[in-house]
Amino acid sequence: MSAVEMSHSRAAGGLGLVFARVTAMVSAWNDARITRRELSQLTDRELSDLGLTRGDIERVARSV
Repeated sequence: MSAVEMSHSRAAGGLGLVFARVTAMVSAWNDARITRRELSQLTDRELSDLGLTRGDIERVARSV
């Protein structure tokens, strides 16, 4: 009977890891979305002050 319990415990642990990964992916996607939105709202002058151009926004958003 303990073998069944161990098997169930491993399955639950694996499901927890999948959930944690999905949650992390959604969180990273949302962080990039917010960064992209905020940088897009800046003027070209403000971006220049940060050392960025409009073409850099996607790269910066992906690295967050």
